[in-house]
Amino acid sequence: MALASMTGFARTQGSAGAWSWAWEIKSVNGKGLDVRLRLPAGWEGLEAGLKQIASRVLGRGNVNANLSMTRADAAVSVRVNEDVLRAIALSVRKVAADLDAPPVRLEGLLNLKGVLEVAESEDSEDERRAVEHAVTAGFEAALGDLVAMRAQEGAALGLVLNERLDGIAALTAQAEANPTRQPDAIRGKLAEQIRVLMDTGANFDPDRLHQEALMLASKVDVREELDRLVAHVAAARAMLGEGGAVGRKLDFLAQEFNRETNTLCSKANDVSLTAIGLELKGLVEQFREQVQNIE
Repeated sequence: MALASMTGFARTQGSAGAWSWAWEIKSVNGKGLDVRLRLPAGWEGLEAGLKQIASRVLGRGNVNANLSMTRADAAVSVRVNEDVLRAIALSVRKVAADLDAPPVRLEGLLNLKGVLEVAESEDSEDERRAVEHAVTAGFEAALGDLVAMRAQEGAALGLVLNERLDGIAALTAQAEANPTRQPDAIRGKLAEQIRVLMDTGANFDPDRLHQEALMLASKVDVREELDRLVAHVAAARAMLGEGGAVGRKLDFLAQEFNRETNTLCSKANDVSLTAIGLELKGLVEQFREQVQNIE
């Protein structure tokens, strides 16, 4: 399977019957899958089914989908509510007679609320189902485009992540070959430190100093950290090659990378090894940032 990013955008549009519709879908990073739909009034009944469709093709990400609906000019019917008109006219004539006011014209009465009833023709049940089917199909098409874009972004991310792994592997090899890690170099540095202590004239137990030196040598040994970094690089390459929804696994692995580089820096017994550790930390952070975009 190919890698997929959680970032993407897609838009589809179409028409059915008297209706025109358009979908816009945008997705960004997310710990899980969160699909949020914005549907026009009267179309909320589609939400549950649309979310199920999205959950079948998307694994992670915050997804926002917006549906816009426009209806072509529909036939309009106009009806005069004669009962209301007669009741109003009777009341108006009575008041006009009592007040000796001029009679009210008919067009004035027609402007009163409730006298004229204007209504647009409604879709039949079959027409409504046809529009809902077209809108749902359009949503699926938009999701397909979104998945394709996320796959394209995922392929680009895969290249970047492999480059970061190349850098981490190269720096790990540099740390492995660093002269200060050689046993002779460690022994020489420890011997120098012991000589300085002995020259102070203080009363030190040579056996005790020897034991402390051995403990110190074991503490500054970064053999395990380097071995783990090599293993983590291999595991990350395998995940990238496997593809699919490996974002969470890679995120966990990035944390392990960070832990090993921190320990390497703390154990480094020479400025050159510390410099390599700091470079490693920078690459690991770049790796971690990019991993956040993987599904």
